[in-house]
Amino acid sequence: MKVHFDEKADAIYFRLDDSRIVESQEVQPGIVLDFNEKNQVVGIEILQVKSRVPLANLKQMQFEIV
Repeated sequence: MKVHFDEKADAIYFRLDDSRIVESQEVQPGIVLDFNEKNQVVGIEILQVKSRVPLANLKQMQFEIV
């Protein structure tokens, strides 16, 4: 998985795998899912991140594997 935060665009993108994106769908305002040919979610884009997450939390991301 790859995570990219574009501060200028105020967007964060989670890429789950490298399969080709064939369709994108905005499922909620500012939340876009990318789908591959098997209709699996392979990417998640969150727009207007700074209004959703405190900036301090964006500078240090924590992941928990359970």
